Amino acid sequence: MSLVELIAQSDERSLAASGLACLDRCLPVLGASDDTLRPLWAGLAEGAPWGPLLGSVRESVPRERTGEAAELTLAMLDGVPAERSEPGLRTWADACSVAALQIHRTLDPSGDGPLAAGELRRQTAVLELLTQEGAGGLRRALDLSTEGRRVLRAVVSRRERGRV
Repeated sequence: MSLVELIAQSDERSLAASGLACLDRCLPVLGASDDTLRPLWAGLAEGAPWGPLLGSVRESVPRERTGEAAELTLAMLDGVPAERSEPGLRTWADACSVAALQIHRTLDPSGDGPLAAGELRRQTAVLELLTQEGAGGLRRALDLSTEGRRVLRAVVSRRERGRV
């Protein structure tokens, strides 16, 4: 099943996790801490509303970096819906998917797409996990996100050191 089909068929929890995972993997572009989204992940796992947590999460993210990748990442963060309801989450998860793929294309040092291809695989795997395992797949989705964040952090670090 394609990524577009997976997003279209996802439930509220899967959409929220998909959007969070995309955002989580892209936070190295802003120099944010690995734990920045932990409160939202925990709220999702517990079924708690994340609106009250959202303000502090947004405030904790550095906003000094510039460029297309930073702008797209900030748009994902600023677009997180305050309420976890399906219509808003579907729009946000779809936008996050597109933005994350664009970020990975933009930062791909080889220019031939392996970074973006890896991101596409991770996005698909997250949604498949959540479809198959429901709430039980959240931990594995977070693990996939962590792996992707490490990859992007390494790319960002190399770019900052001038080794593209």
